[in-house]
Amino acid sequence: MSPTSLEAADPRGSDAVLARLMRLHPKVIDLSLGRVERLLAALGHPEERLPPVVHVAGTNGKGSVVALLRAILEAAGLGVHVYTSPHLVRFHERIRLAGTLIAEPVLLDLLEECERANGDDPITFFEITTAAAFLAFARTPADVLLLEVGLGGRLDATNVVARPALTAITPVSMDHMQFLGDSLEKIAFEKAGILKPGVTAVVGRQDPRAAGVIAARARDVGAPLLGLGEAWDAMPTDAGLRLRDGDETLELPRPSLLGAHQLDNAGQAAMLARRLPGHAISAEAVAAGLTRAVWPARLQRLTRGPLAEMLGPDWSLWLDGGHNAQAGAILASELAGWAEPLDLVYGMLNTKAAADFLRPLAWRVRRLRAVAIPGEANSLSAAEAAAHAESCGIAAEPAESVAAAVAALRDAAETPGRLLICGSLYLAGRVLAENG
Repeated sequence: MSPTSLEAADPRGSDAVLARLMRLHPKVIDLSLGRVERLLAALGHPEERLPPVVHVAGTNGKGSVVALLRAILEAAGLGVHVYTSPHLVRFHERIRLAGTLIAEPVLLDLLEECERANGDDPITFFEITTAAAFLAFARTPADVLLLEVGLGGRLDATNVVARPALTAITPVSMDHMQFLGDSLEKIAFEKAGILKPGVTAVVGRQDPRAAGVIAARARDVGAPLLGLGEAWDAMPTDAGLRLRDGDETLELPRPSLLGAHQLDNAGQAAMLARRLPGHAISAEAVAAGLTRAVWPARLQRLTRGPLAEMLGPDWSLWLDGGHNAQAGAILASELAGWAEPLDLVYGMLNTKAAADFLRPLAWRVRRLRAVAIPGEANSLSAAEAAAHAESCGIAAEPAESVAAAVAALRDAAETPGRLLICGSLYLAGRVLAENG
């Protein structure tokens, strides 16, 4: 969330408090545990009264693993709290209490309580809102809390939980280098900072360099490690997915989330469910959950709203929030199976490596229209985004808005095809908000 997205906040609601909280610290991101630990102490340490926590770090796939795991656990009849970030349309999406998004009156009260406890002391937006979430989770009964890391892991505000029930690390790749380090090994070290003594960690597919760092950290702290390709595997079948869990094999349906990479995410979620202490999650619950999971802006098809209507029935409109090199490679792998011509509407933050995201897609794209992300001070301009695309060999032009870009691509096409809006979760959120 950017400060500009809250400028028109209702002065009586949570958006107004969120806008004030944005101004408490000069840096949007400033990784440290000291400030949040001070606030949590002032609030009576809600982080010590949480339900059993599954703590999830990684670069790509964190949200998908959390969504799949939530669906599995709810299919098993458990009450599940969820904390994720960023949100797409409204802040309330970040906090789910026992299956239901946090209500506005509850959120408002919690934010004001944290604001009073913090006073004028410096604290980042993510830190103080994480403290509010911990208060909500501590005060509402549930069987488990799925806790997604905001950025990194070692110094992330969520890493104040001393002993989670499980940890997970999804694939690690180059992203947020200005905060986490300029090599895959440094980034993996930050992600592995969530590992805890005696707490089992389920680890997804990794580059060997990242895998080595994670394994070394696990040895150092005494964390049992269950890695893909060693302790478990997720293999595609005609019917869906075959999960190998040690010597046991489960035949599972294809997950509801689209993309071949979601098979790994589904396998990791299933492994976490099967290792959750105190609960015996059945194969039937795993299967049911995989088919029910919902996670917007991850290869999501948009079938309604002004943009879909603008294109007409001969086109299909898609949305994806991936924004780094690995996300681009995953998208490219999926797009290889699309027979229709592909056009892109693309926008990205200036903190991301735009060309690294676009380069794997270049061979597949017919035309691209670049846009600035509305309301985001750190967005590339449409001209800058178009220049990055051109540097990758993609025929690109700037456009004034997403709607203008969609219209331009429709009008320039010799034949209809698929149109994908991509490059940023912030862009995806604006599209979802404005496209209904």
